[in-house]
Amino acid sequence: FFTVVRFKLESVDQTVPQNKRELLRQMSSPREDDKERLNRKMSVQEYEMIQEEDEHCLKRYRKHCMQEMHERLSFGPTFEEVYELETGDAFLEVIEKEHRLTLVVVHIYQHGVKGCEQLNSCLDCLASEYSSIKFCRIDAVATGAAERFSPEVLPALLVYKAGELLGNFLAVTKHFNEDFFATDVEGFLNEYGLLPEKEVTACADAEDESEDVD
Repeated sequence: FFTVVRFKLESVDQTVPQNKRELLRQMSSPREDDKERLNRKMSVQEYEMIQEEDEHCLKRYRKHCMQEMHERLSFGPTFEEVYELETGDAFLEVIEKEHRLTLVVVHIYQHGVKGCEQLNSCLDCLASEYSSIKFCRIDAVATGAAERFSPEVLPALLVYKAGELLGNFLAVTKHFNEDFFATDVEGFLNEYGLLPEKEVTACADAEDESEDVD
């Protein structure tokens, strides 16, 4: 029991009030004149202080574990924005040379084609939420294969990983209502299993910790 309390004393934050630190010190290193105090029943106030410290240490431990797990699972680079590809060579390079674990989503658009501008806005939102995915866009003319990407098949979404084409969605907005949003595009890509899960748990723990600090 004393070993556990001593560990907690060493790991406790120095901002803990003096009375809490003193109580933990007494319980971790009992002196002869403390034996009588330790043998008596713990007061309600002392119990609440120890219980509160237990919860605080547990939350710190959980947060540490979540950070370690996140580091182990965070493979490859991160992005958080949509990249404009200026040429067909840039298009090929991002497909062939990007990290093998990185999912690449390319929007092929053309100015004046219905739905292209709105899809661009949606991808801007998704790029900030899915930082492990590299979102790109390129004008159909800049691809050097404009004849393959006529206005009838735009906007188009192409999805690659390790140079392999995983999804080829032409005239993708036909799957949405006239007014669509980032959540609609997200749901569509999720139907094909193309998006990773969001890190809801890690965010929730971070929010709990911030509330404790306040």
